[in-house]
Amino acid sequence: MVSESKKVDDISAITVNATVLADIIGVTDRRVRGLAEEGILVRASKGRYKLKESLVNYILTLKVAREESTSLSDGLDLDTVKAEHEVVKMHMSELKLHLMEGTMHKSEDVRAVMCDMLVAFRTKLMSHPSKSAPVLANMYDAAQIQTYLEKEMTDILMELRQYNPKEFYNDDYVDLEEGSNDS
Repeated sequence: MVSESKKVDDISAITVNATVLADIIGVTDRRVRGLAEEGILVRASKGRYKLKESLVNYILTLKVAREESTSLSDGLDLDTVKAEHEVVKMHMSELKLHLMEGTMHKSEDVRAVMCDMLVAFRTKLMSHPSKSAPVLANMYDAAQIQTYLEKEMTDILMELRQYNPKEFYNDDYVDLEEGSNDS
C-alpha cells in the first residue's frame, strides 16, 4: 500500500488521539491524560487533543523545568531551600502573632475604622451650621459668638480624639492578659 503524503501548511486545526500524542512526545497514554488535567496538553474533545497547542505547551513546560533545575543546581541545594522556607514560615508566624497581640493591624481594618470615624466627623461638621445658626441669631456680642463657636468646634474635634485601639483588632486578636491570674 502506498501512502500519499499531503502538504499541510497549518497544523493548528489538527487533532490527534491520546495514543498518537503519547507516541509523539514519548510518554504513556495515562501520562497524556495527566498532562491534560494539569492544563499542559489541550483537549479538543473527549480523547482528542489539539496537536499544535499541546506540543507548544509541552515544550514550554520542559524548558521551564530545565531552567528551574539548572538554577537549583547553580549553587542552591535542598537544605538551603528548606532553610529559606522555614525562615519564611517563621516570619509569617511572627506577623500572625503581632496581629493576635494587636501590635500590628491589617490595612483593611485600619481603612474601615478610619473611614467610619471620618464619616462621623464629617457628618457632625456639616450639621454644625444648621445647629448653630438659630443660637447665633439670638446673640449680639461678638465675644459670645466666638466663645460659642470655639466650644462647638472643640466638641466636634473631640470626635477624632475618641480613638479606641481595640476598634482596629481583627477576629484573630487574643488578649494575652485576659487569661493570666494576678492573685
